Amino acid sequence: MKSPIRMAVSAAVVTLALAVGAFTPVRAEILVQVNKSTQRMLVTVNGVKRYNWVVSTGREGLVTPNGVFHPHLMERMHISRQFGGEEMPYSIFFSSVAIHGTTDISRLGRPVSHGCVRLHPSHAATLYGLVGRDILSNTRIEIN
Repeated sequence: MKSPIRMAVSAAVVTLALAVGAFTPVRAEILVQVNKSTQRMLVTVNGVKRYNWVVSTGREGLVTPNGVFHPHLMERMHISRQFGGEEMPYSIFFSSVAIHGTTDISRLGRPVSHGCVRLHPSHAATLYGLVGRDILSNTRIEIN
């Protein structure tokens, strides 16, 4: 039979382990798949399909790049110097373009952008929150 001291130490170790585990950040695996032919984005979190949104990708001559990417920069409100001060809310940059919100929601579903992937602002905010600055490396963007 264990002594009361050993039982107390064991309980303290278990409590400490649980406490440390409770403060360990959870790192979600996020997969963002953009299908340029359907102008749709599928967002999967930890293997579970969560969102399927309409997007706008690059128009002819300004295509959105195909490939597999990882985000390298996030900005809550990016102002494009290249395109006359256009606001790009909830920007997630990858390659030389970004996924971001747009106020031009009537044109979603058609390839009309300068190469970025445009989303409804509320969808862009949701994605921005999912990706978060601390888990950029766990986000994979696939475009085809």
